Amino acid sequence: MTKAVSQLSDTATLKGLFHEHRDNDPLPSGKDLGTIVNLCRSILFPGFYGMSTINSRTLEYHIGVNTESLYDLLSQQILAGLCFSSTSKCNCSSNEVLKQKAQELAAEFISRLPQIREILATDVEAAYNGDPAAESFGEIISCYPIIKAITNYRIAHELMQIGVPLIPRIISEMAHSETGIDIHPGAQIGHHFTIDHGTGVVIGATCIIGNNVKLYQGVTLGAKSFPLDENGNPIKGIPRHPILEDNVIVYSNATILGRITIAHDTIIGGNLWVTDDTKPGERLVQAKKQKSSDRNTTVGPDTFGGL
Repeated sequence: MTKAVSQLSDTATLKGLFHEHRDNDPLPSGKDLGTIVNLCRSILFPGFYGMSTINSRTLEYHIGVNTESLYDLLSQQILAGLCFSSTSKCNCSSNEVLKQKAQELAAEFISRLPQIREILATDVEAAYNGDPAAESFGEIISCYPIIKAITNYRIAHELMQIGVPLIPRIISEMAHSETGIDIHPGAQIGHHFTIDHGTGVVIGATCIIGNNVKLYQGVTLGAKSFPLDENGNPIKGIPRHPILEDNVIVYSNATILGRITIAHDTIIGGNLWVTDDTKPGERLVQAKKQKSSDRNTTVGPDTFGGL
């Protein structure tokens, strides 16, 4: 045991696996970020999250209290993210410039909450209209994993847009763990977006998704390949994920890879592998077998054909 402890404590073996804490510098807290998400949900969907006894007479009071709590806690966590990402050896927690920046970023995020709620309302509507089993908006908000996942995504996306480091990725991964839906906060997603069932969906960092898009479980919007630099390492930050235009539907377990464009009004059937652009209104489905005694004969391409 002594030998193992000595070997595990050898910093030469860690190679980036060790974060050396600096005195008085805060670290991002998963518990506090969970509280932040819950506060955001209670502000965005009052009565469904947070205080269940809220009514129209007490609405402004409860939202005010929750917003004040959100501002204080978010400022602290943004500061922790700034400190974590800082290469400076100064004491970040006593750095008034960083504190002020964290507070300004928290205030800027809160100013965007009305717009976040506005677009989330369209996501709830899309989920309700897209599922004949749904009986009310309340059922959608309370039960459907897409609402939890898309709420975390839209929170994380706005935080990333205003320049908050690290925290957006943690928040999006919290939703991934909770729902099985993996949406990178860097993706761009339009209004009236929904995912039916949801489990196993992956949406990459540079995806651009238009309006009125619907995905089903198991869909992957991923990268086809990674260009390498002169040292053989992947080049980061380049567009590498699909673009889905308006009114696209992608059925379960389809895989769409690379920086391709799925044109507006395209429908992609289940279990397909798509690596080329589509035409507006195109239908891609598994090729059907001929109705004859020769069961091995297929009509159309081996992988899929347009209808």
